[in-house]
Amino acid sequence: MIGNAIAAFIGHKIDASDGEGGTLGAVAGVAAWKVAKTVVPALLVFGAIAYGIHRFANSETAI
Repeated sequence: MIGNAIAAFIGHKIDASDGEGGTLGAVAGVAAWKVAKTVVPALLVFGAIAYGIHRFANSETAI
């Protein structure tokens, strides 16, 4: 919950920096936060798997 509030505040400030309203920025900030909470861990897992496959494929003592 606090993460959503922080993301909304940051999005609002970014959107309000041009002199207009910041409601759309707040919504975009919360949406970006929710996507990042899901996508970043998945990217880390897939990156670790890809690294393991690459490391195993290039090892000279493969099973």
